[in-house]
Amino acid sequence: MGRHGKATQLQERMEIVERSATGASDAEVAEAMGWSQWTVRKWRRKGHTQGRSGLATCLGRPASGALSSFDPLIAKTVKALREAQPGWGPITLRVELGKDQHLAKLRLPSRSRIAAFLREEGLTRPYAYHTELEQPAAQSVTDPHEEWELDAQGVQMVAGVGAVSVINIADRYSRLRIASWGCVGRSKAGTEEYQLACRCGFLRYGLPLRISLDHDTVFYDSNNPSPFPSRFHLWLLALGIEVRFITQAPPAEHAIIERTHTLLTQQALRQTFTAPGQMQAALDERCAFLNTEYPSRTWHGQAPLMAHPQAAHSLRSYTPETESAALDLQRIYTYLAHHRWFRQVSAQGQFTLGGERYGLGQAWAVQPIEITFDAATAEFVCTSADGQHSQRVISKGLTKAELMGELPPWENLPTYQRRLPFTPAAQREEVLYQEWGGTTL
Repeated sequence: MGRHGKATQLQERMEIVERSATGASDAEVAEAMGWSQWTVRKWRRKGHTQGRSGLATCLGRPASGALSSFDPLIAKTVKALREAQPGWGPITLRVELGKDQHLAKLRLPSRSRIAAFLREEGLTRPYAYHTELEQPAAQSVTDPHEEWELDAQGVQMVAGVGAVSVINIADRYSRLRIASWGCVGRSKAGTEEYQLACRCGFLRYGLPLRISLDHDTVFYDSNNPSPFPSRFHLWLLALGIEVRFITQAPPAEHAIIERTHTLLTQQALRQTFTAPGQMQAALDERCAFLNTEYPSRTWHGQAPLMAHPQAAHSLRSYTPETESAALDLQRIYTYLAHHRWFRQVSAQGQFTLGGERYGLGQAWAVQPIEITFDAATAEFVCTSADGQHSQRVISKGLTKAELMGELPPWENLPTYQRRLPFTPAAQREEVLYQEWGGTTL
């Protein structure tokens, strides 16, 4: 059924034209997008006859107003109700009007007229069509390190340590436990903790071909209908690692990592510790035990490394000192060039993309824009709704230093001296130093 009483947005009109251009009928496009055939036909024709500029046409406000044919008290009451109760929609408002004794003798508007009035008054939240980030399709795995599953377990209380959120990484094919990092005093792991867990895994087993993630906000811009990739996502891409987001809840997907959460909790965290370092040592020791000794039913009683000795390393080497050289920004540029984003420019002529703020000037204030990426110049191209105007802005947050985050200055070893007292960042550095063979503390 079509979405009556709602206005189409620029990205939806563009999608209607694009779907129609592939040969889809109005009925098929309407069914896929949830709009009426009339709406689809309207924008298909405008796009065909007028081009991009025709798609910028908005539903104009009637000269006399949506509720102009009704008693002025109706409009006043609807506006007051909506401002007092922002969650009330046109249907609820229509019912409430019918209950108002002051309006008993007045003709009441329909739900659609109320919806039109709310749009006129700027009292609606615009609908934005959701676009997806490009990613490889879900597929079966046939070799170790073809895909790792990564996830953080919900916060739990560990005796002697306190609140802990454990990040686990497991190989989907061999069931190898790649890394386990306990984030102490954190209810939610951040980008730095995830990077540390990955770097520890990379040092031990090399780089995987792909990592699968859920839609946690560290990985995915879930709050935006046209999401921009997170810094963690872009960092993995620059290292040559594909990123896949699961589409089904565990255990349909990520069953291995969910089992890993349970196993490591039972194997390592059901005891009392005297310090976080002791807890981390227990996690590391139990990971090694599960990989080399624990009999797996999947592998007929053999541990993962016994069943698959080739899983000892992916043959794609990694060291922290060479990470900067390994990062290829062109991989990011190519990826971004395949996407587009839609944003609303603020009254100050600014918009936000990927957590970075960009300015276009007052001439662009309070209007929707389409944003694409030019891989040749590393610039974002902002296009007006009618397609007649564009402006370029230099991209932010895409340098190697910004992507790597708090990776310490390895090039200064062995003279590099960390500052006391140790901060959480310094403690994460220490973990990497210990993982990297050939260094002494």
